[in-house]
Amino acid sequence: MKTVLHDYLKGTRALLLAKLEGISEFDRRRPLVPSGSNLLGLVKHLAGIEYVYLGTSVGRPPAEVLPWEADGSVWDGADMWAQPSESTEYITDLYRKACAHGDESIAQFDLDTPAEVPHWGEDQRRTTFGALLVRMVDETAHHAGHADIIRELIDGQGGSDAGMLDEAGWSEYYTTIQRAAETFK
Repeated sequence: MKTVLHDYLKGTRALLLAKLEGISEFDRRRPLVPSGSNLLGLVKHLAGIEYVYLGTSVGRPPAEVLPWEADGSVWDGADMWAQPSESTEYITDLYRKACAHGDESIAQFDLDTPAEVPHWGEDQRRTTFGALLVRMVDETAHHAGHADIIRELIDGQGGSDAGMLDEAGWSEYYTTIQRAAETFK
């Protein structure tokens, strides 16, 4: 089971990083939905989550404290967008390091290894490494889905099913769905 979860996690991590390829620095950073979600911010957020769930929670904190955790700005959403001083290379390198750190934990710990998430409420923070690995797979897939939508808004590049139809086919499909929705106006 651990191997299957790890394989899913590695695949989804790669899909997320691929969403940054072939677009401008501006497009990687710009928010396209009211919540402010943006591609580089999603990667930055997941770097922190990897370190906490698959590291700190099992006694393997990262070598350095992330700046937005050190100053507390993580609680104001500072992990969800990249500062101008934080380059794409910095964020992606940080994410790759966090993933490698998580991979080491996956190799080291059994799924039933006790874990404790420091920022969860006192009555909920004790869990297992397996539960956190499942949560990490879920978090990564969840945010990779956001990345699919954001990238589609940027340049039309959709998710893994984007090649099923050509542009005319997608337009017809969209129109069909729109018409169905309009029956409820």
